Amino acid sequence: MGSKKNVDMTQTESDVKIIKAETEKEAGAEKKAAAKEETKAKKETCAEKKAAADGKKEAKAKKEAGAEKEATDEKKPVVPKKSKKIRGKKYQAVRAQLDKTKAYDPAQAIALVKKFSYAKFDASVEVHIVVKEVGTSVNLTLPHSTGKSVKVVIADDQVLAEVEKGNIDFDVLLAAPELMPKLAKLAKILGPKGLMPNPKNGTLTPKPELKKKELEAGTFTLKTENKAPLMHLVIGKVSMEDKALEENLLAIIRALKNKIVKLVITPSMGPAIRVNHQLEENT
Repeated sequence: MGSKKNVDMTQTESDVKIIKAETEKEAGAEKKAAAKEETKAKKETCAEKKAAADGKKEAKAKKEAGAEKEATDEKKPVVPKKSKKIRGKKYQAVRAQLDKTKAYDPAQAIALVKKFSYAKFDASVEVHIVVKEVGTSVNLTLPHSTGKSVKVVIADDQVLAEVEKGNIDFDVLLAAPELMPKLAKLAKILGPKGLMPNPKNGTLTPKPELKKKELEAGTFTLKTENKAPLMHLVIGKVSMEDKALEENLLAIIRALKNKIVKLVITPSMGPAIRVNHQLEENT
């Protein structure tokens, strides 16, 4: 009979324990790796969900902004585009004779205004000025009549009653300060017409009688438009003497010394002629 080999059970149990420990260690590592991967997957899923939510929010915000813009656009008044003004043959004929790049001396400009006026009536000579600032104003007295009479009235109960009815037959309304409470009730009528008495232009004054004499003598306030640095006025008629028109023009240039950017004169029907205003300003 064969002999039985002795087996060291102590060593075998030790090996089993080592193998078991290694197996458990590997299993633990795999478990940790699996947990890590699961955590990573969860984070990626959360990030994707957040990105999707942010995308939805952005899309919603854009949609709301678009709807708001459309609503705003609907409220805005539609301003029709200005069509290009088509000039008549007479205008084009005289305009072709004018040097568009040149600024003429006042005397030359007056002579050209008369030459290029093609109206069949006694046309006005208009002055249009661009100044440096909106709100610019000057008190001015022209040396010669412009051929236009200005009707000046002083406010009283009778005048205000006619204004309330819509009967306005004057060019300038003067008033004393104590009448302001009554005038305030008519502001909606007088304001849009530029007739509301105002201390800035001297039409609201403690001495309206004295101001009336000045205005009737030709004194007036020259000021810009409300929202643009532009001034407009008439300095006379084409039928007036050249010298009288020139002196009226020079009076304006002197009153606005160093404030003028551009100045042109024109007849009621005819081209605009640029005036060299700096010669007079620098004297």
